[in-house]
Amino acid sequence: MKKVVANAEEAILGIESGMTLMLGGFGLCGIPEKCIGALAKKPEITNLTCISNNAGVDDFGLGLLLKSKQIKKMISSYVGENAEFERQMLSGELEVELTPQGTLAEKCRAGGAGIPAFYTPAGYGTEVAEGKETREYNGKMYVLENALVADFAIVKAWKGDTKGNLIFKATARNFNPVMATAGKITIAEVEELVQPGELDPNEIHTPGIFVHRIFEGNNYEKRIEQRTVSS
Repeated sequence: MKKVVANAEEAILGIESGMTLMLGGFGLCGIPEKCIGALAKKPEITNLTCISNNAGVDDFGLGLLLKSKQIKKMISSYVGENAEFERQMLSGELEVELTPQGTLAEKCRAGGAGIPAFYTPAGYGTEVAEGKETREYNGKMYVLENALVADFAIVKAWKGDTKGNLIFKATARNFNPVMATAGKITIAEVEELVQPGELDPNEIHTPGIFVHRIFEGNNYEKRIEQRTVSS
């Protein structure tokens, strides 16, 4: 299978209104900013369900798709610094399913592993558990959570090869590896694309078997959501 595509515009071909997308990243760290930008240029693609830790900021990341009203539902763990996300959620314009962060990661991992559901103690006794099956194990209560899969999983890696093998850098790894396994079609954008054999097999985080399309981006902004400096 030829996996290399020219750019983000080619990579997102096939994404249609009403689909479910997984998008890697945490805050603005490790987000697939090129693919998100390409989707923002397709305002006719609407009613998307987006699974992501949060929704970027008002003018960057998934905030662009919120601004253009392309997202119908967010499955996230954090509203964050995005005022438009907050406004749409509180006004009822946007359906939001808030999920504990570790649970969200495990829901994606389970989906990629073919595990339909799992029990977790996170959220028991809160709104998170409402309407869900609960069970006691060893004297502790657990909540049954369903796994997540997506029509497309879109991730951002540091390096990749033309076979789709990926290496993520430091904290930009975050949700990307688990989401890469849980998409029917997985798109990877990378900062550097190399030939097979140039990556150390011991350093590969996502094997190429999970990746269907890959391209090399350039001029990544890599914005910092909350810049903190020492005195």
